[in-house]
Amino acid sequence: MGELGNSTIDFHPKKPGMDKGGHEGDFGVTVEELCLLMELRGPEALQKIQENYTDTETLCHRLKTSPADGLSDNPADLEKRRQVFGMNFIPPKKPKTFLQLVWEALQDVTLIILEIAAIISLGLSFYQPPGGEIEACGNVSSGAEDEGEAEAGWIEGAAILLSVMCVVLVTAFNDWSKEKQFRGLQSRIEQEQRFAVVRNGTVIQIPVAEMVVGDIAQIKYGDLLPADGVLIQGNDLKIDESSLTGESDHVRKSIDKDPMLLSGTHVMEGSGKMLVTAVGVNSQTGIIFTLLGAGEVEEEKKDCKKEVNSNSSTLFSSVEAKEHNIINGKQDGTLENNQNKAKKQDEAVAMEMQPLKSAEGGEVEEKEKKKASVTKKEKSVLQGKLTKLAVQIGKAGLVMSAITVIILMLYFVIETFVIQGRVWLTECTPIYVQYFVKFFIIGVTVLVVAVPEGLPLAVTISLAYSVKKMMKDNNLVRHLDACETMGNATAICSDKTGTLTTNRMTVVQIYVADQHFRDLPRPDQISPKTLELITSAIAVNCAYTSKIMAADKEGGLPKQVGNKTECALLGLVLGLKQDYQAVREQIPEEKLYKVYTFNSVRKSMSTVIQMPDGSFRLYSKGASEILLRKCSFILGRDDETRAFKPRDKEEIVKKVIEPMACDGLRTICIAYRELPADPMPDWDNETDIVSNLTCITMVGIEDPVRPEVPEAIRKCQRAGITVRMVTGDNINTARAIAAKCGIIHPGDDFLCIDGKDFNRRIRNEKGEIEQERIDKVWPKLRVLARSSPTDKHTLVKGIIDSTTLEQRQVVAVTGDGTNDGPALKKADVGFAMGIAGTDVAKEASDIILTDDNFSSIVKAVMWGRNVYDSISKFLQFQLTVNVVAVIVAFTGACITQDSPLKAVQMLWVNLIMDTFASLALATEPPNEALLLRKPYGRNNPLISRTMMKNILGHAVYQLIIIFTLLFVGEKIFDIDSGRNAPLHSPPSEHYTIIFNTFVLMQLFNEINARKIHGERNVFDGIFSNPIFCSIVLGTFAIQIVIVQFGGKPFSCYPLNAEQWLWCLFVGMGELVWGQVIASVPTHQLKCLKEAGHGPAPDEMMDEDLAEDEDEIDYAERELRRGQILWFRGLNRIQTQMEVVSTFKRSGSFQGAVRRRSSVLSQLHDVTNNSTPSHVVLSTANATGAPGSESLHSVNGTS
Repeated sequence: MGELGNSTIDFHPKKPGMDKGGHEGDFGVTVEELCLLMELRGPEALQKIQENYTDTETLCHRLKTSPADGLSDNPADLEKRRQVFGMNFIPPKKPKTFLQLVWEALQDVTLIILEIAAIISLGLSFYQPPGGEIEACGNVSSGAEDEGEAEAGWIEGAAILLSVMCVVLVTAFNDWSKEKQFRGLQSRIEQEQRFAVVRNGTVIQIPVAEMVVGDIAQIKYGDLLPADGVLIQGNDLKIDESSLTGESDHVRKSIDKDPMLLSGTHVMEGSGKMLVTAVGVNSQTGIIFTLLGAGEVEEEKKDCKKEVNSNSSTLFSSVEAKEHNIINGKQDGTLENNQNKAKKQDEAVAMEMQPLKSAEGGEVEEKEKKKASVTKKEKSVLQGKLTKLAVQIGKAGLVMSAITVIILMLYFVIETFVIQGRVWLTECTPIYVQYFVKFFIIGVTVLVVAVPEGLPLAVTISLAYSVKKMMKDNNLVRHLDACETMGNATAICSDKTGTLTTNRMTVVQIYVADQHFRDLPRPDQISPKTLELITSAIAVNCAYTSKIMAADKEGGLPKQVGNKTECALLGLVLGLKQDYQAVREQIPEEKLYKVYTFNSVRKSMSTVIQMPDGSFRLYSKGASEILLRKCSFILGRDDETRAFKPRDKEEIVKKVIEPMACDGLRTICIAYRELPADPMPDWDNETDIVSNLTCITMVGIEDPVRPEVPEAIRKCQRAGITVRMVTGDNINTARAIAAKCGIIHPGDDFLCIDGKDFNRRIRNEKGEIEQERIDKVWPKLRVLARSSPTDKHTLVKGIIDSTTLEQRQVVAVTGDGTNDGPALKKADVGFAMGIAGTDVAKEASDIILTDDNFSSIVKAVMWGRNVYDSISKFLQFQLTVNVVAVIVAFTGACITQDSPLKAVQMLWVNLIMDTFASLALATEPPNEALLLRKPYGRNNPLISRTMMKNILGHAVYQLIIIFTLLFVGEKIFDIDSGRNAPLHSPPSEHYTIIFNTFVLMQLFNEINARKIHGERNVFDGIFSNPIFCSIVLGTFAIQIVIVQFGGKPFSCYPLNAEQWLWCLFVGMGELVWGQVIASVPTHQLKCLKEAGHGPAPDEMMDEDLAEDEDEIDYAERELRRGQILWFRGLNRIQTQMEVVSTFKRSGSFQGAVRRRSSVLSQLHDVTNNSTPSHVVLSTANATGAPGSESLHSVNGTS
């Protein structure tokens, strides 16, 4: 890639289309010029445009595009632009190759131990002591051994290696397919994002990736800008550039002051048109991503220094800010696609919370990336519980295996050297070592079986499966753990418009000229002057992007495009047989003198136009109770304007607005004002301009409740989830809709309040919010009306932080507007609307509802609970196997000096119960019954009493059977005993029967594990899950092959039909025994403990205190302590070397930035202090070790 170093700015190689004249293609401007232009801001940028192009018109001309009509849809031209200026796409990070994943799977500590033991065993099996002295080494290879058998000593070692390979390949394949799924999911999210551009004079929506330089894009409130551009027309435009600059203040953009628009920034107010000047890797976000090494542009960065340094300060502060944002976990949505891509895979990996994965691999880095990029949320409930449980089980397994090895060795040493009184002979050493290796292998196998490494696998499979299926239920999951958190949800705060209602608005009542029409009036019932005023006021003072199109199919409803409230008003104009389009053609958007766009604070929109005589007219529309306050006059019957006194206003509110609102209508007031040209009004003084208005009319807009919503809300309430409605609408409207939806029922004890009242109740005298005041309000609150975004955020935070109930609330929030961002981010699960939602809302959300429908949320709850249940089913099955296998191996080894289940057999059992069972049990489809119980809550144990009863009950059955077979099996079946067999002896029928019975009992117990709440019918719905059936049958088939043809590697001796039937019979006994266990009432068994609780309350408090740092699970912390110290030492050296070499390289900052991101990715807890405009090699403190020094910053301290 270094060869590309010839072009000036190396974000892409020289393309074939360059002219000798220095201009690319035949465009009058090069990529470099545009890149340089986009790095400037404000006056500098304007000056540059004037110097180089005189004005934006000329720039459009040079880029061969028209400000009014945009580009032509000519494919050849578009392709040429992509060739010359690049595509609007940032190449993602390369996925890990299959071999890398295999290498990572090999890092598992237990597998490494097994491999080493197997290799030692293999090497020693080829050693034969010289002839005569074999007898002297004690009971070694005597017995039924002949020449052939002695040669077969190597088989066990080889078989273990082979099984290890199997496990590794399966794990790697799972990771690989998982990563592939996430990439698919990601590209799906990317395709969802579309943007409005003008082509051939018409506005069309195209996927963001298809935008090219020269496109004229329409931007509006709530957009996430997909490319860099220059503003060519704008109304009251304000941009949030914090994702690039770190400044939280909104930046005002206008053609004459600061026309530069940057990709990855959010439009917070206003609208306009921009000329796209840089896309993909050449856009500001692209450049930063390239610096962070996102694309495959690693080497090229070095060369781009020349170009970038010309303005390194501006770019640098933004790189720094961007880094800061990613690190602090805010992830400010700068170009969703890339980061999310990384994020998706990292989350996939982060799901793997295997406590025993070794740290040196990519594991830690992956986790760190997750920590760095995932938005600030607590570790998901399930993950916290599982990590804790897995660590506890792992520790127990470790202790058991250590004891096993020690007992075996002591027994052997005492037996051989004390009781038989032998002397240790040098030539016998390899044989003794072989014994020790055998014991060691048995110990490791106990450990392998004890550690539930299938847990993370089960979680991942279950989540990945659910995410895939949830797509079909219109839930596009952006963050994996959101899926499972949703199952614990106890509260849903929902928007009204579009979520609970259809978002297809129509005007149904109107008050005009002192008359209240309950149905739409005929045009002749309104005077022509008033009619004309209504038409112009609506046509001009609605965004020109809102329009009504002809229906798609005959007889259908006309299509509403743009803001739905405005569409309702335009529909009113059409209903009055007027033509709004004619007015718009007369007064095109460019001629609007001044626009005060709608935002959540104003709750109104006003537009000023200049009249032919030079005077001005202002049209205003907005929420009726707000706009009426600004009216001083009202249009009466015969077009006369009369004073509008406070008394008249009260009367209108009582007689018109409240009755409309009580019918569930949204009321909008339309007014106007004439302004003189001399003296010129002060347009920046909005309060003066929008006052003394003349009220023209008041309309009531109906937004019908979605037909399926009441049923969905009833399901939520039955499932123990409280639904609250948070809306910007009038309180009466909100209450009427809430009653229609079934959120409130007459006679219940509930609160319906508006934002003002809410704030009065929750704030103290000083105006500060107090948690105990919120706690008095939220439990009964069902409707919060006229709420601002801050109110929504306050409410969500208040419910989440509340400690009044014994269960901590898990809150889901739905939102579609830009202003919902903070609440969506704060919530445990944020749902954004896929159709009506702005890019900003989608960016902050965890799940996108592709059909904007509340009933899809109920589906998400069902899937979330299903994930939780799947994990519990798997745990119930896995722990039974663990308990039995560990006890059998342990006691067997201690009593008979040999584990009844051999290493290879254990690995097979491990494969059945880990990989296959996780697949089988994690893919159970959900059913409606899941919605009949209350949420589990945060501190509920993973393993309930019923499950504990099942685990111990089945373990008892299995242990009785296996020990009976082990000690008296040879008498029952009349075969040779397999106990006390010498080293390398051939497989015995006796032990084969034990192994076979054990596996068959697991298979039938897997069917029992399908139910965890003590249900009787374990076969219920078994055929609706083909994966489960095929896995059970497949495992059974492989088991037959292993037993009959496994021979020496599997230590199996072929069984006859009678023995098989007995094994099957005992296995089926599991099903009968399951019914017996189900009959024992759980509440009688007081002695049973639950297990797998969430973090203890005091830990929860600590976590809340550590809100600004990233949380780290306590169990993990113990495991990481040594690791962190090691990393810190390593990073010290690397940082110092890096600093030195950075200064050598002419003080360039690229290297430092690049190192920095990987230094960060390695340290567990990253806390970033400030956003300076120079590089600081992150002061990273690892929580693991107290008093840890921070890395030296570059400012000369090294």
